Amino acid sequence: MPAPEPRGRELVVRAMARRAFRPRLEVRALEELGRAPLESIVSALTAARAVVSAGRTLRPASPSSLTGSVGPHRVWAWARIRLGDVKTIRAAIGGTVNDVVLAVVAQGFRELLESRGEPVDGRTVRTMVPVSVRRPGEKGVYNNRVSAVFVGLPVGVADPRDRLAAVRAQMDGVKESRQAVAGDVLVSLSGFAPPLLLALGSRLMARSPQLGVHTGVTNVPGPQQPVETLGRRLRESFPYVPLIGPARVVVAIFSFDGSLYFGVTGDADSASDIDVLTAGVERGASDLLALAAPARRTRAGAGKKPAREPSGSNGQPA
Repeated sequence: MPAPEPRGRELVVRAMARRAFRPRLEVRALEELGRAPLESIVSALTAARAVVSAGRTLRPASPSSLTGSVGPHRVWAWARIRLGDVKTIRAAIGGTVNDVVLAVVAQGFRELLESRGEPVDGRTVRTMVPVSVRRPGEKGVYNNRVSAVFVGLPVGVADPRDRLAAVRAQMDGVKESRQAVAGDVLVSLSGFAPPLLLALGSRLMARSPQLGVHTGVTNVPGPQQPVETLGRRLRESFPYVPLIGPARVVVAIFSFDGSLYFGVTGDADSASDIDVLTAGVERGASDLLALAAPARRTRAGAGKKPAREPSGSNGQPA
């Protein structure tokens, strides 16, 4: 039989006790502070601003069928779009690959809510988006420095171009506020072990059905070349992620070999219709790609010089 699950107070006491019996961690932190005091002070001030910025976003989310009690069974649906199409959209309309991905996911949630008869005008779906916070020089290092930002998917915006612009403006603001730094700082500066923060955070979400977010969207980059095992080529790779707290629908995206693969997990009792969301994702990409084609032609035409008329034998235009 498993031991009783520790209460929140017990988690804190145990974490502090472990730190007390591992003083080398504190000594290492002091050594790092001594080697670069100015850099440490700047990092601390930046972290403080980031924590304040992130704290402003943690407000109760609006009531929605996307959150609530979650049963024991799951449903799963998928979608796929070409990475080249996403890059075409990015080049023609603007934004980043991640901006385009969030915009098409917003289209999926818009269609899902509309199919349920919920009003969408002026509405946003608040989502948690994991992001990498690796420091310069950590590329290729085997670690897992991941934090999260909170974004409002503009499902209330009907026009695909305007929806992408709204996502882009919001993500630009998130980058400027350095929101993503906050979660990483809580782990690296507070002195508490990450498992404690994860345990307390998950319990807080589970006990507060309307705290903060409606869903989660994670975008994981994968290899952009063919992968084989025992002579067998991997054709497609669709992700699966578990539900988080009271969120009844979560979205994962995995890029592989020139495509973006979407895997959507839903609660079987309350979100058996998630195929509407995945169809909306593919439709959203198609709508943006249709808008990108004229924009590309306009830009290409603006960069060309006027063609000279061919001359006849007498030097006059033919």
